[in-house]
Amino acid sequence: MTIAIMQPYFLPYIGYLQLIKAVDKFIIYDDVAFINRGWINRNRLLVNGKEHLFTIPLKDASQNKRICDVELGDDPKWRQKMLKTIEQSYRKAPFYTTVYPLLEKIVNLEARTIADLIGGSLILLNDYLGIQTEIVPSSTVYGNDDLKAQERILDICLREKANRYINPIGGQELYDRQRFANEGIELFFIQSKRVDYPQFQNEFVPWLSIADVLMFNDIPKVQDMLNEFELI
Repeated sequence: MTIAIMQPYFLPYIGYLQLIKAVDKFIIYDDVAFINRGWINRNRLLVNGKEHLFTIPLKDASQNKRICDVELGDDPKWRQKMLKTIEQSYRKAPFYTTVYPLLEKIVNLEARTIADLIGGSLILLNDYLGIQTEIVPSSTVYGNDDLKAQERILDICLREKANRYINPIGGQELYDRQRFANEGIELFFIQSKRVDYPQFQNEFVPWLSIADVLMFNDIPKVQDMLNEFELI
């Protein structure tokens, strides 16, 4: 059993989907502190040839709250505004007619919290791309938030009887391979390779939201891109 544990990000960059595809079970780490001005409720699209940051409005978001407790903002107009931005920016993209309905369904998902919205969106993205990975929110299963950092991750791995754990490359200084090995778990870090593709006639802007990747590439091409990483 190979697992990964990662905070929820809305319409994340392709490296996030690579991590999901690389494991058997993906745990959405949603019962940890919300990060202000992070990537949980924000990402980037291509607008007029340049990166454009979008933000989902939240209600009383604070680093004193767990992600799973942070509610979406009361004003639903953000959904219409985001879809309008997507329509205006990508309507001439080669796969707009098939991808826009998917994004419309994602943006309009019924959800009370940002974690619920992201969890539902990742399931829809998995279905669209043929990814078989099981997705589980940490807040509904483990109840181990008395543990911290590496020990909490190890506890989840042991409960899942995992023998392999894959973490984003940024966690190399946070986790100790020997500590994992002592529990019979191999520790790897995923390093995404940059994948370029035509974005209209513009100079390529890398690492945008998966929405951008889908607009310019068909499913088989994106499935190939999902394998463009190395494990370290």
